[in-house]
Amino acid sequence: MATAKKPAAAVKKPAAKKPAAKAAPAKKAAPAKKAAAAKPAAKKVAAKAAPAAKKAAPAKKAAPAAKKVAVKSATPRKPNAAFMKAMTPSAVLAAVVGAAPLPRTEVTKKVWEYIKKFKLQNEANKRMIDADEKLKAVFGGKKQVSMFEMTKLISDHLK
Repeated sequence: MATAKKPAAAVKKPAAKKPAAKAAPAKKAAPAKKAAAAKPAAKKVAAKAAPAAKKAAPAKKAAPAAKKVAVKSATPRKPNAAFMKAMTPSAVLAAVVGAAPLPRTEVTKKVWEYIKKFKLQNEANKRMIDADEKLKAVFGGKKQVSMFEMTKLISDHLK
């Protein structure tokens, strides 16, 4: 540190006497002042010991700290059976995805394929779907629905 050292007389200040009720905080503050006075002497000792400490520091850094490693299970993740169960679409939904029984995930994929194929996604707000005649019947007569509402409306057409 490149700070100028203050003379010893400037560091030590006479402690002001306080009433007896506040004497306890003054006693706690006194050791801190003594430690502050001892700092210049400690800095000299630390400055001499610093080169030796710097040489020892790389040895400490060489030892890697033990880290906790998350253990992954050996079994692969299984899909939820409720999503994989084949469901029959209603006649209205069958016009969009087909009449064959499909899992919910496949029904959603086919609806999105239909939307992308006919460019029914709103250009200004991609979360909104503009329904054509087939989708309007699936959406309960609504001209425009959000993609989140769409999944709810589609589930009403699956048995």
